[in-house]
Amino acid sequence: MSVNGVAFTTSDMYVQHPVWTAVDAYTISNLHPPSRPNSATLIHALKNSRDQGLPDIASYPVIGKFFALQCRALRVKHALELGTLGGYTSIWLASENPGLHVTTIEVNPHHRNVAQQNLEHAGVADRVDSRLGAGLDVLPRLGKEIAAGEKPRLGFAYIDADKNNNWNYLDQLIDMCEPGAVIFVDNIVAGGGLVDEAQLGDVMVSGAREVVEKVGKDGRVEGMVLQTVGEKSYDGILMVVVN
Repeated sequence: MSVNGVAFTTSDMYVQHPVWTAVDAYTISNLHPPSRPNSATLIHALKNSRDQGLPDIASYPVIGKFFALQCRALRVKHALELGTLGGYTSIWLASENPGLHVTTIEVNPHHRNVAQQNLEHAGVADRVDSRLGAGLDVLPRLGKEIAAGEKPRLGFAYIDADKNNNWNYLDQLIDMCEPGAVIFVDNIVAGGGLVDEAQLGDVMVSGAREVVEKVGKDGRVEGMVLQTVGEKSYDGILMVVVN
């Protein structure tokens, strides 16, 4: 395969192109310059995460702000992130939306501890409920809290965890959401692997195909896939709107 003249295999999700990186750098520097109040804390979160050994798989700035603006446009009061890593996306959501409460779930204790440091440094730890545990264990407890009225229904959710459970997570989240809520599932296109029959045995690809196909048959939601290119990769996100 080739994209913009660059040849690559679909197994290489992190293919890069200098034009994609340059466009991201130009647009974010103009639309979210270093003078913005949360700029320094976002950079700190990435640096601290890297220094403490976390993998370089956080959302890149353009996507982080895109999610934050989705929450603003929808006037979301309660958002969920599944796969905290270093808390970078949660910081985007909370710092761009002062009235937003975020629940974020992380299975790795070290990642969760680093995220807590970053959230506190950003001054948003009081509005980000960081929970440790496997998503399939934590989500049912959160669902009971929402059903009991202890927490508001979700207006936004972002799934970026173990890909084989994409559908299992989404299936549970739908019933925790208010009508019109938006759920995003990351790493859906995987460098084109989504439609590469040679990769059907890959967990990321099989998890992506399962959630796309089941969303298309589920009357509770409407969905579409948006292909993306950027500073990290050619990939894409599944966007789901709850009916």
